[in-house]
Amino acid sequence: MPAGVPMSTYLKMFAASLLAMCAGAEVVHRYYRPDLTIPEIPPKRGELKTELLGLKEREHKPQVSQQEELK
Repeated sequence: MPAGVPMSTYLKMFAASLLAMCAGAEVVHRYYRPDLTIPEIPPKRGELKTELLGLKEREHKPQVSQQEELK
């Protein structure tokens, strides 16, 4: 097994780390209680916080570098 560790020790450590990872995920989900519901009606454009609000403005106004302005 890796690093010269016996198979029994390797499996014990693997089981312990898997158990700790699952227990940690359970604790986090119980503490934060994520909203896992799916809305029936999708949100309108601009209602989502993750949407880039300045994207439309930048699409219509291309940025001009200072060198091009001086020409």
